[in-house]
Amino acid sequence: MRFDINQLKAMKLRGEKIVMLTAYDYTTAKIVDRCGMPLILVGDSLGMVMLGYETTIPVTMEDILHHTKAVTRGAKNAFIIADMPFMTYHLSIEQALSNAARLVQEGGAQGVKLEGGVNVADKVRAITLAGIPVMGHIGFTPQYIYEFGGFKAQGKTRERAKMLLEDARALEEAGAFAVVLELVPSPLANLITQKLSIPTIGIGAGADCDGQVQVISDILGLDPDFIPHHAKRYAHIADIMTTAVTLYCQEVKEGTFPTEKESIGVDPREIEGLE
Repeated sequence: MRFDINQLKAMKLRGEKIVMLTAYDYTTAKIVDRCGMPLILVGDSLGMVMLGYETTIPVTMEDILHHTKAVTRGAKNAFIIADMPFMTYHLSIEQALSNAARLVQEGGAQGVKLEGGVNVADKVRAITLAGIPVMGHIGFTPQYIYEFGGFKAQGKTRERAKMLLEDARALEEAGAFAVVLELVPSPLANLITQKLSIPTIGIGAGADCDGQVQVISDILGLDPDFIPHHAKRYAHIADIMTTAVTLYCQEVKEGTFPTEKESIGVDPREIEGLE
């Protein structure tokens, strides 16, 4: 039985921590799903960790659809949320509805995520009224990186903190089932969490949020050259991959791979005389 948003609300009421992780492909989604992950995000972060872009801005609907389809084929139990890319919901309610519907109908997602607060509340309301669950995202919102002037924490002044609280309330009133708080000071994230009846999911927002989300590449150490301040490496997969690939190259060059074990045999009589 696939996890649903009613279970998510019940977890907040019980004070049970919520876990969310990104996934971008079939194999990873299958592994994450087997770990009992309730929420999987097909984030537009795939633009940076999978496609090599410097920001999430270049990610298109076709990119998100392609990866969402793969994830939904791999994960059968998690509630899968697809990011709505840059400028795919800003122009009009009609545009937002059309693209959200594509992520559910074509991509197989069960919900979508929008960046913004008060400024996108009308889009959130329209999408939820159409029967598509929406997760909000405030604080540092990567699609606004040029406005922020880089990867910078948000809500560190009284004025900005007040605006984020208003954003969170607007999303809740518009029908969002949860809201991501990214790079928000812990005390402010705690306040927002206490004020909302819907769950908050933190990333770089402290331990008082109702749940946490991380980019899977960060916690696995897939990029040996980069780890965000808010992430913790639970493995060093890049080192393991480097060792394995180096050994493979060495054995091929030396002629020690493949061996008879990795080769296909045949009755010698079937080959005799073919020359």
